[in-house]
Amino acid sequence: MPDFEYAVDVIVMGGGACGAVAALSAQELGAEVLLLEADAHPMGSTGMSMGVLCAAGTASQAAHGVDDDGARFLADIMAKTRGLADPEIARMIAFHSGPALDWLVESHGFPWELDTSFRAAYGNSCLRVHGWRGHNGQDMLDLLHARLSEAGVAVMLQARVTEIFANDDGQITGLSFERPDGTVEQVGCGALVIASGGFAANHAMLAEHIPDMTHARNNGHEGSRGEGIRLAQALGATTGDMAAYQGYGMLTDPHGISVAPGVLIDGGILVNREGRRFVDESEDIAGVVHPVMAQPGGQVWVVYDSRIESQQSHVPEMQMLAELNAPRAADTVAELAANIGVDPAALAETLATVGKGADAFGRDWSAEAPPAPPYRALKAVGAIYHTQGGLQIDGTARVQRVDGTAFANLFAGGGAARSVSGPTHWGYLPAMGLCTAVTLGRLAGMGAACAAGNGQ
Repeated sequence: MPDFEYAVDVIVMGGGACGAVAALSAQELGAEVLLLEADAHPMGSTGMSMGVLCAAGTASQAAHGVDDDGARFLADIMAKTRGLADPEIARMIAFHSGPALDWLVESHGFPWELDTSFRAAYGNSCLRVHGWRGHNGQDMLDLLHARLSEAGVAVMLQARVTEIFANDDGQITGLSFERPDGTVEQVGCGALVIASGGFAANHAMLAEHIPDMTHARNNGHEGSRGEGIRLAQALGATTGDMAAYQGYGMLTDPHGISVAPGVLIDGGILVNREGRRFVDESEDIAGVVHPVMAQPGGQVWVVYDSRIESQQSHVPEMQMLAELNAPRAADTVAELAANIGVDPAALAETLATVGKGADAFGRDWSAEAPPAPPYRALKAVGAIYHTQGGLQIDGTARVQRVDGTAFANLFAGGGAARSVSGPTHWGYLPAMGLCTAVTLGRLAGMGAACAAGNGQ
C-alpha cells in the first residue's frame, strides 16, 4: 500500500456530467472532493450530446400538466428493454431522475424545462425529455464546471488515473494519476466515484463485446476507452450488459453532425440510394442504425420538409447544419431526386405511399403528416455514439464484485456503469444517456460522501 502524499474524503474520476454532478452532491454533504479529469478541457460524451435528458415526476412536467412518475417511467424502461434491464438499476433511475433534475434546477440554477417539442416516442409514453432550449451538451457541461468552481470543488485537469488501490478487506484507499509530463501522484480517499466514459473508442473492447460495431463510424468521444471499467475489474469488480450501446442512423455525412430525432418524430423518412424506404422510422431511434448500415454504400437520405425544418429549428445541431447549407432543398419530387442522386420514379412512388394510415413497414401516420413540398434532405450514415454496458452497480450506485458483494466505498455512474438499455442496441430510450449520468452522479456522490463519513 503506498504512502499517499495527501488524502481527501471523495475522489471523482471523470469530469463529464456524471462526475460533475457527483462532485457537487458530495460537496453539498460536507465532503472534501477532488475531481480528476483526463482532458485539458472537459467534454466527453456529455459535450458531444444534444444536452437533453429524460426524467419523471419533475416540477416542469407538473407545470405543463404532464402526469408522470417513477412507476410509469420504470414500466417504460422495462417494456422497451423487453424486461431485460436490471430491475434494481431501472427502479433507481426511474424514481430518482426527477428529483435529481429538480435539485439541479432549484439548487444550482440550471434552466432545464420540459421540451414539449420532443413528443412522446421511441419508448417514452409521455412528454419526458427535458432540455435547455437553444443549447447543447457542452453548454450544460460548462455550466456544471462553473458551479463546481463556485462551490470550491477542487478540479484537476489533464490527470489520467492509472491505478486504484484497495486494502486486504477490499476498501478503496486511494489512487494514482499521471500528468502530461509523466509525473505520477498518489492520493488517498475515503471513497471513490468512477464516472469516466464507456468504451466506444476502445477497438479491442468493442471487438470483444460489440463485434458488429467495430467497423461502424464512432461519433463518441475519443477518450471513451473504458479505463474506469478496466481499473475496477482489476480489483474484482463485475460488469453487466457489455453488448449494449446507443447507435444512431442519422449522423450527417460528411459534416458529422447529428440530425435531431424530432425530424423523424415529426414526419421525416429515410430513403436509400435507390430512393426507397426500408424501415419504420418511428419504431426505434437507436436500433435503426443497423438497417441504415445495411443499405447500399452504408448511406441514406433523411427526407423532410420546410414544416419539419421550422419545427426543429431551435435545435443547435439543426442550426449548425443550416449554417453549413447542408440540407438539399427542392420544390418538386423530380428536383429532389436530382439533388440527391436517386431514381425519380422510385422516389415519387415512395413519397406517394406515405401518410395513408399504417404503411407497409408498420408506421402509423395518424399522428403526423409526411414530407410535402418544399422538400429538404440530408445525407446520413449509421454510427455508434456511446456504450451502455459497464460496471455492475446496486440500488445505491455501489460497484459490485464478481461474487455478488458490493464494495463499501466504490461507486460508479455515467458511461462506466451498467445502464438500463438491456443487453444490446434496441433497448435505448431517447435522452437516457444523460438521464443516467445525472441521476447516478447524484446518488453516487451522496453515497460516496456518506461512505467517507460525511452527511450522516
